Amino acid sequence: MAGSRNGSYDLGVQSDDSYHFERLRIEPIYDSFLCSLTKQVMRDPVTLENGQTYEREAIEKWFRECRESGKRPSCPSTLRELRSTELNPSIALRNTIEEWNARNEAAQLDMARRSLTLGSAESDTLQALKFVQHLCLKNRSNRIVVRNAELIPMIVDVLKNTSRKVRCRALETLRIVVDEDSDNKVVKGSKVFIFIRTTICRNNCEIFIYSGAYDYLVLQEIMAEGDTVRTIVKLLSHEQSIEREEAVSLLYELSKSERLCEKIGSVNGAILILVGMASSNSENVLTVEKADQTLENLAQCENNVRQMAESGRLQPLLTLILEGSPDTKLSMASFLGELVLNNDVKVLVARTAGFSLINLMKSNNMPSREAALKALNQISSDETSAKVLIEAGILPPLVKDLFTVGAKQLPMRLKEVSATILANIVNSGNDFDSIPVGPNHQTLVSEETIHNLLHLISNTGPAIECKLLQILVGLTSSPFTVSSVVSAIKSSGATISLVQFIEAPQRDLRAASIKLLQNLSPHMGQELAGCLRGTSGQLSSLIQVILENVGITEEQAAAVGLLANLPERDSGLTRQMLDEGAFQMFISRISRIRKGETRGSRFMTPYLEGLVKVLARITFSLSEESGAARALCREHNLTALFIDLLQMNGLDNVQMESAMALENLSQESKNLTNLPEFPTPGICGLIFPCLSKPPVISGLCKIHNGTCSLKETFCLLEGRAVDKLVALLDHKNEKVVEASLAALSTLLDDGVEIEQGVQVLIDAEGITPIMDILLEKRTDTLRRRGVWAVERLLRSEDISYVVSSDPNIATALVDAFQHGDYRTRQIAELALKHVDKIPNFSGIFPNNG
Repeated sequence: MAGSRNGSYDLGVQSDDSYHFERLRIEPIYDSFLCSLTKQVMRDPVTLENGQTYEREAIEKWFRECRESGKRPSCPSTLRELRSTELNPSIALRNTIEEWNARNEAAQLDMARRSLTLGSAESDTLQALKFVQHLCLKNRSNRIVVRNAELIPMIVDVLKNTSRKVRCRALETLRIVVDEDSDNKVVKGSKVFIFIRTTICRNNCEIFIYSGAYDYLVLQEIMAEGDTVRTIVKLLSHEQSIEREEAVSLLYELSKSERLCEKIGSVNGAILILVGMASSNSENVLTVEKADQTLENLAQCENNVRQMAESGRLQPLLTLILEGSPDTKLSMASFLGELVLNNDVKVLVARTAGFSLINLMKSNNMPSREAALKALNQISSDETSAKVLIEAGILPPLVKDLFTVGAKQLPMRLKEVSATILANIVNSGNDFDSIPVGPNHQTLVSEETIHNLLHLISNTGPAIECKLLQILVGLTSSPFTVSSVVSAIKSSGATISLVQFIEAPQRDLRAASIKLLQNLSPHMGQELAGCLRGTSGQLSSLIQVILENVGITEEQAAAVGLLANLPERDSGLTRQMLDEGAFQMFISRISRIRKGETRGSRFMTPYLEGLVKVLARITFSLSEESGAARALCREHNLTALFIDLLQMNGLDNVQMESAMALENLSQESKNLTNLPEFPTPGICGLIFPCLSKPPVISGLCKIHNGTCSLKETFCLLEGRAVDKLVALLDHKNEKVVEASLAALSTLLDDGVEIEQGVQVLIDAEGITPIMDILLEKRTDTLRRRGVWAVERLLRSEDISYVVSSDPNIATALVDAFQHGDYRTRQIAELALKHVDKIPNFSGIFPNNG
């Protein structure tokens, strides 16, 4: 016997944990069990011709080494040459060793079972788990022994241990028990045959006898019982990375079973956690890799694929759309249409499956077409993905679906989806006047296509009408396609029909129509104004939208933008707005915004700009005989309001429109000023005028020679208007500078005291900025206005004397004289005469330019 020998198994280097169990045997090791070459208990003993017994693998290696060294095969024990190297299996000895092993395993397994029970010491539990690991790694058949000994449920219970070290060891042990390693991989569905000859009982612990076929998958599917999988998933969320690593490695092994794939996927949050781990930058590489591999296995279950898609892992779903059966493609496309996707994912879907979805949309199967349309609707709302779909050829079949009538036409609910997709796509900013969508090189902006859209709008319900209007909104938002759409709308006579949608009770439909009309208004202002001037009530409805107390919406900004773009000199529209009381309400709304009483939003700026521009149109009707416009301006002191609005820095359009309004108001001042009445002179005064002096009247306006005020006559000398307008002459926006200079030029106009106007500008330090405008030549309009203003300033001898020595001013005037339009050249010539650059043979007295 060899009772002092250690190790009944060739386990290599054993840990202290497993060695504790190896020492526990009911029988010692017999010498006949040991191979003299390996010093280990034999598994497959074979006998030589001389009766010596060795482990088959060891003696075969011995013979191989003999041949390699040029020696004849010999017996390792006697070193005598052998006539034959035939190996005879020692079946009796092998069976005896197996029975001996089985009896000893009984003791070891019994101790392991007791150490795995609740309340065992941590060290005992760790030793028991390590023993099970060694047992399974030594021989695959031992995994069946572990299973039959009902150790797996006990190890699963250990997962709930409070010790992290114990939990990690238990996860590692379960992984080894169910592992299909590359060296001993069992093909799913194959059978493992194990033969145990006897039944042994020791300490009431039964060693189960198994004879016949055993399906390897049973080992994994035992794990599906109870809440085992849920417990493992729970460990994925633990803080310690090694615990997460072991948990995900175990799940990876379990995910090789189709039944367990469904079980894992059914655990709430499991797939979401795995997706997070697979895409994490903070996990270690092995954990990320195992999580990714686990998800690949789980993707064999369609329900899991849906969960992955909901968690942001779209590739498995897209693969099924590309490669699945027709029913699977339909199912996955339908699910894709229900998902809420971020923009990056939309682009991924469009690039990966866009072409397949478009082909599905063109099929004759209505459920497939519906699923594809809904999926395309989801991904088309992103600008980049829309461009990808255009390249994939979505436009022709989409337009065909919209316009087809008859047996093959889409139901109206799906035409609405098609219209939604097309509306999304046209808002992507592509050049749609060059992309063919039908025969004869028709495009989306061809007259026939626009006419078809307009016809469809007038013959469908509100839901699809809204989407169709949004298509036109997209097409009219581009400067490259708007003119074609405008031309088609004019030729169709559909303007009145489009305006009528302003009164639609459906908010989305009304908003889409207003946005479309706003886009059209710069090109069809007169036509739209004519429609709104009628008695149908659209103007009232538009004003109501602008003044709704719902914060500030995109619809309100579009509505006031539409009204602001209509011709400001359309007196009929202005009178109707006066009758509606619109201007008073707009004044109130502007005041509330300036006081911070209106809730802000991203549409605040265009909304306020529109209100100011609409309000400014009242100043274009000041000369109306009714006097209603002048009365409103006086009642609400609009001059003061527009002066205050000049200071809204950052809102260029507000400043520009305010300056333009002040120009109009100031132009009217000379007509509104109250000129003093002097008493009629007596006879002597008539005969000898030198003996009669007019009375001196104080308080008169030095510009208009009458009694002026900001409120009543709109005079700019009040309210520091001049200083604020001069400050805007340095503005970076040329339009603001043009409007400000035009307003200041009213102080130098015919019909006022020009010399006094010059002095006012001198006092406001406005001379240099005006000269700079002439020198900079930023725009043709600014140069023309600058030349006019400088000519008026040069009528002052003091200014002309200073300027005559400035070669830059002279050069700028010469340039205007040579290259300006006819009127500018005339004024430049006169200015050059003021500084003696041109002989003054005759005088030219131009009017205000």
